[in-house]
Amino acid sequence: FYKISLNQINQVDKIIKKNKISYVIHLAAQAGVRYSITNPGTYFENNIEGFFNIIEICRKNKIKHLIFASTSSVYGDNKNFPLKESFSTDKPQSFYAATKKTNEVMAYSYSNIYKLPTTALRFFTVYGPYGRPDMSLYKFTNNIVNNKKILLYNKGNHERDFTYIEDIICGIESIIKKPSSKKIPYNCFNIGSGKNEKLINFVKNIEMNLQLKSKSKKLPLQVGDIIKTHSDISLLKKYSGYKPMTNIKMGIKRFIQWYKEYYKI
Repeated sequence: FYKISLNQINQVDKIIKKNKISYVIHLAAQAGVRYSITNPGTYFENNIEGFFNIIEICRKNKIKHLIFASTSSVYGDNKNFPLKESFSTDKPQSFYAATKKTNEVMAYSYSNIYKLPTTALRFFTVYGPYGRPDMSLYKFTNNIVNNKKILLYNKGNHERDFTYIEDIICGIESIIKKPSSKKIPYNCFNIGSGKNEKLINFVKNIEMNLQLKSKSKKLPLQVGDIIKTHSDISLLKKYSGYKPMTNIKMGIKRFIQWYKEYYKI
């Protein structure tokens, strides 16, 4: 483990050479839609410049496969469900989505020019133990436990394709040694649960596991927010046998167990 910035390009290069790394799974990024509205500069630095450094280092070191995190946000406000990889992603609703779309385009160009095998994985609302504190599951749980109101944007009428962290990990593992063998060795896959859930049901499951009732404040839809996501995961299933195993009832139960242990509740 090395705690360094992606922009310390020489140090990253040394680590790859020293450890004779052949495969790179790039998950480091500035995440989140809402923060990108007020702080776009950090997204440019971490997600575009940082990604360029990684992909350039991979090219120089002849990496066998670069796998990187994209996002379901690239689909924008698409109303055709489930979302397929073949759909247009030219109208991002946030700058965060724009940076991830940029990564996909940069990767494709490197696969085309330098024959660097790359795979973009479009993550759909990842949740679970050790999740990001700015994500809904973490925030809702924290606020309910501390008797604070939870904020429900779009009056709680969001729907999300919630994907448990272990399913994501299994999906990544399933493709590490399976780079594209096409003339341009680039792949792009959705990685989700393949189901959509209402945010209200998500909240009810948290309440049930905490055995506490939530207080909520209903707010209008925020700029850049997507109302619904629902992935078509047939492409990744066919390619690697990917199969999500954890529904939200099981996933939330595991998260709450972790949360209680972690915070000694």
